[in-house]
Amino acid sequence: MAELETTGVERTQPIEANSQRTPVKRKHESIGSDSSVIVDMMENIPLPLNPPPYEIKYVEHGRTIVLGIEGSANKVGVGVLQYDPSTCRYSILSNPRKTYVAPAGHGFLPKQTAWHHQNHIVALVRTALEMAFPKVSNPERLLSGICYTKGPGMGAPLQSCAVAARTFSLLWNIPLIAVNHCVGHIEMGRMVCESANPVVLYVSGGNTQVICYNDSGSYHIFGETIDIAVGNCLDRFARVIGLSNDPSPGYNIEQTAKENGGTLKYIELPYTVKGMDVSFSGLLTHVEQLAKTKLKTGEVSKADLCFSLQETIFAMLVEITERAMAHAGASEVLMVGGVACNVRLQEMMELMVQDRRPKGKVCAMDHRYCIDNGAMIAQAGILALQHGHTTPIEDSWCTQRYRTDQAAVPWRKNKLASFQ
Repeated sequence: MAELETTGVERTQPIEANSQRTPVKRKHESIGSDSSVIVDMMENIPLPLNPPPYEIKYVEHGRTIVLGIEGSANKVGVGVLQYDPSTCRYSILSNPRKTYVAPAGHGFLPKQTAWHHQNHIVALVRTALEMAFPKVSNPERLLSGICYTKGPGMGAPLQSCAVAARTFSLLWNIPLIAVNHCVGHIEMGRMVCESANPVVLYVSGGNTQVICYNDSGSYHIFGETIDIAVGNCLDRFARVIGLSNDPSPGYNIEQTAKENGGTLKYIELPYTVKGMDVSFSGLLTHVEQLAKTKLKTGEVSKADLCFSLQETIFAMLVEITERAMAHAGASEVLMVGGVACNVRLQEMMELMVQDRRPKGKVCAMDHRYCIDNGAMIAQAGILALQHGHTTPIEDSWCTQRYRTDQAAVPWRKNKLASFQ
């Protein structure tokens, strides 16, 4: 198991744009306890403040503070986020996380992953509150809501975190807010990157979607995978060639693709784009067969295969994202989900956006906020809470299937991307 990860403490520098091209605004930084975002930058519906539709527990300063719990896959995280009405800013106070790392050659199974989350959730909540309020006794009394992931995700890990959220809600007499995992990623990205109305590429171990907001009060999925997710494809191939799961299979593929001093051989692989949708299962089968036959003979290297796999998959994703931008008339792309950390994918997306619109923007984050974390659940949850939406205990179930377009987003204005 990995050691405790405390996300949102340090800041990273943005990746420089290609010097031969007009630079785009590229948000590669993540906000932490020393930074925040003004509400107006997100272009949401104004908050109902007179009076607010919930109880503000931090009465002294009038701040709304929520705790978010995420545990839909192999990471369990707890984030504390606050809204300060005096400055109209959201800020992340703490965001610790723990990762279950399966042995090399194996994926993470629901039962073992759930045990991992159960073993760490209480300590993570304690750590998150202590980091957020180091000099306050009983900091839970300042919380106005407990936000948790309703789905989608793996059943047993989701249930473990939902039970923890219910327990804390009843113990501390604090309202529950159920959050769609995918919407959590989007709202975190919009806040961190100050991106009001982007086309969203959501790429992770369990999801591959191109998303826009529409006027119906929910997000619209333009295109998606018709079989396995991009992260699942990368993870499974990493297991075939014996790459470690630590820190993640996708990261190790990315590093392997940089080997051999840049003298890599591109191997043509199946490229399957069907309208706005993509397919990775045939591609995975093909590259697995190459690994099992040509690696042994020395005809190709692991680096060649990783490089070719990345280039093919990312080209498919860039293609459908470009088509969504054209359809929505958008000039901004927001990349979220664990695979969005990949620097090569960010570079390819940036080239496409610059070719389409010289003043366009690619908004990307580093691993602290692309990868699953508690603060992203807190961000979507606090927006729901501020617009009067909470979850009764009797409705606080979770589900493995909860599509992005099934979740209401009542905080978004009905004036954004209009498409035909």
